[in-house]
Formats: sequence, structure tokens, C-alpha cells
Amino acid sequence: MTTTRLLRALPFLLVVAACARGRARGAAAVPVRVASAASRDVPYELSATGTVEPLQTASVEAQVTGIVTKVAFHEGDEVRAGQLLFQIDPRPFQAALDQALAALHRDSAQAVQADRDAERYAALVKQDYVTQEDYEQRRAAAGAADATVRADSANVEAARLNVEYASVTAPISGRTGSLLVKEGNLARANNVIPLVVINQIHPILVRFSVPQANLPQIQRFRGAGGQLRVIASPTGNDSAGSTGWLTFLDNTVDSSTGTVLLKGQFPNDDRALWPGEFLSVRLELYVEKGATVIPAAAVTPGQAGNYVFVVNADQTVALRPVTVERSTGDWAVIADGVKPGETVVTDGQVRLGPGSHVQIAAPASGDQESR
Repeated sequence: MTTTRLLRALPFLLVVAACARGRARGAAAVPVRVASAASRDVPYELSATGTVEPLQTASVEAQVTGIVTKVAFHEGDEVRAGQLLFQIDPRPFQAALDQALAALHRDSAQAVQADRDAERYAALVKQDYVTQEDYEQRRAAAGAADATVRADSANVEAARLNVEYASVTAPISGRTGSLLVKEGNLARANNVIPLVVINQIHPILVRFSVPQANLPQIQRFRGAGGQLRVIASPTGNDSAGSTGWLTFLDNTVDSSTGTVLLKGQFPNDDRALWPGEFLSVRLELYVEKGATVIPAAAVTPGQAGNYVFVVNADQTVALRPVTVERSTGDWAVIADGVKPGETVVTDGQVRLGPGSHVQIAAPASGDQESR
């Protein structure tokens, strides 16, 4: 382009630039969602992944061998301690008990007679009607008869126990698992495979591990005299949590992982926690009073650190660096940069810059913080 042509086009270019500046000044406001920074009491929590385990587990085994004649529950039922679970055919054991009782009665009568003979010979030996050897033989016979009676008594007790063992009862209260022996099957004494497994599910335990760096804090707040609260919830759903209390702190740190094992006990009356389930666990150490909080979605990471967009009274925004002390759930605890009552942008930050005009969108249904 020649100099003459450039000079002729210059007025047009100036007009285009002026129009562009005019459009920029009149640009439409950016729609955003906002929330107010608030002052709240915020718990200080340690997060972990936990596993539910029963408070007690009992593998019910047969103590005697016999045919199962009755199963007195349905698999999956909740049972009480002492409740009948299985009936093994008691007739062989009752017959053995009757036989042991008969032997006891017989030998008891013989022992009485042997004792009387020994007493009689004791008087006769003094008068030289019998020899000392005869007397000692009678006394030995009486002692042997007494020993036989004691052995018979032990046999009776063993036979009576076998009759009792034929009725298999629940050792603990809890929920039964899969039924492993059916009616008509042969139950073997002390078999490797139990008849059924019972888990106590209320109360119940949740085990979890935290880094060893948190151990001093846990010891300090646990030793202050208060119970430490534990919240367990399904993964990804912190609102549906169960509350329990820390009951166990392991006495050693796992050197392979650098973590320490903890357990929380939960009443679990609603049966919300189930053995073997994986959960998100939060251990509450203390509650910070009057902390400044904003929705975590309002915080944007940058090369120079975290920042938020604060809405001014004239519906423009200012970029404000913030110091995030920690996060808890959907909230960020702010140590510096925002004060309670200030309005921050929670959605739409991508289209914003310092001084941008914004249009606040209507709050979402059920949103108590947006405005």
C-alpha cells in the first residue's frame, strides 16, 4: 500500500477503532452465581477411607457328630444369644447318657457294699478273726469301688454335655450369614467348615488409618478428656453419614505404610453400616469457632496462588488473592483475603477479569447460600 492510500484509509481505521471501543464499553454483563462469605463454627477433621467390621464374629460349629434334624432359623435372620439354631439327632447321646447313669448306679451300690465290708473287716482284724491281709484287700476293694464311681460320674457328665451339644445355640446375638449345613446333612464335630457364621452388627466398628503425622494431634485432643467424634458415610455422599466415637488407637505405627490404625464404634441401630463396606471417614478433632468460610467452588487456583472474584456494589468484580487454611466438605476455610458478608463468585469465573460487569443469576432451587 502506497503512502497516499494509507493516508486515505486512516480516517476509516480510526472510526472502526472508535466503534470497537464503544462496543467494549457496552458489552453485556457476564451471568454468574454468587455466595456470601460467612462466619461459622467449622469442625477440624481428618479424612480417611474406612472398612466396616462386626464388633464380634462367631463361627458356629457342631460339638458332636450327628444328623441335623432341624434348622430353627432362616439364613440372614437376626438371632439372640442362646437361641436354638440347629437340632442334631439326640437319641444316640441320650442312650449313652442312660447307659452311663446305669453304670453309675450299679457301681455306686457296689461301692457301698465294699465300704461296709471294709468297716466290718476293720473290727474283725482287731479281734484276730481275720488276717491283716484280708482286711487290706477289703480296704483296697473299697477304694477301687469309690474310684469307679467317680469315673462313672465323669462319664455321666460327659454324656449329659453331648445331649446338650445336640442342641446348637447361638453364642452371640447378631445376624446370621449363609446357611452351610441343611436339614438332613451330617454335622461333624469340630469341622473346618462351620454350620453358620454370626456377625454382631449393632453396635459395629469402622476401622481406618491416618498418617503418622496426625498422631500427636489425635493423642492431644483425645487426652483432653473428650470423646472424638467419627462420621462415616458412603463414598461420595457425605450428607448421609452415621456418627460414632473413636474407641481404639493402635499401639504401633505400621512401618510399611507410615499410618496408624484407628477404630470407631457406631450404634448402627438403623443397620446403615454393613460388614465389609468401604466408607469415607472423618475424624473430628475440634471445632473452630467463627471461621470465615466460602463455597470451595469460589476458589480458583492460579500461578501466584489461590484467588476469588469479589462482587463490588456497582456489579463489577475484583480479583482478590486468598489464603485457604483448609477445606471441609463443600466449604473452604479462609485465613486471609475475604471477610464475612462479602460476595464471591461461585460459577462463571472463566469469563471474568478484573473490572468485568456481572449479572447475578437467580439462586438454584434449594440453594441457601447463593444470592
